[in-house]
Amino acid sequence: MNVTLSPWSIDDDEALAAAVRESPDLAVQLGNGALGTPPAARSYIERYLTNDDGTAAFAIRVDGTAVGHVALSHIERRHDTAWASYWVSASRRGHGLASRALATVAAYAFDTLGLFRLELGHRVNNPASCRVASAAGFSAEGIARSKLRYGSDRFHVETHARLATDPRPTLALVPVSAREAEPVR
Repeated sequence: MNVTLSPWSIDDDEALAAAVRESPDLAVQLGNGALGTPPAARSYIERYLTNDDGTAAFAIRVDGTAVGHVALSHIERRHDTAWASYWVSASRRGHGLASRALATVAAYAFDTLGLFRLELGHRVNNPASCRVASAAGFSAEGIARSKLRYGSDRFHVETHARLATDPRPTLALVPVSAREAEPVR
């Protein structure tokens, strides 16, 4: 299994649609229940994953096919912080892909972008996401009550953070495409 990170492409529309079809939780989490079709997925990729808004978004690829996502958003230069996010399609969960991808993006944030603090949050009813964050070196910091809303449901969120000065996890990092070697501004 060859695992890499590289920028999303509109050509990943079928892979994103397939991930959403096999993982109904993704449709709700990504904010569009209709992402299970290639045209809808293509529109989502164009709008949210390939724009130049200062977000560093990567497809997690297995043998060249996008099976997940990891990103840094809300990159803030005054305090050198960012928000990390991730997901992996249902059929690829449980193999450490998200943890390795998150640890890789954290290393990229600290070593290439010069950031100091990364934050993330997961629904408290999602212990698998908590395990991903912990394995990637993110420490739990607290609960934000009813922070996220998916549809009409609100969820408590456990926040995690990792500092540039924290010990690095011993996970094997994932190779990153050379196309993403330029720092995000």
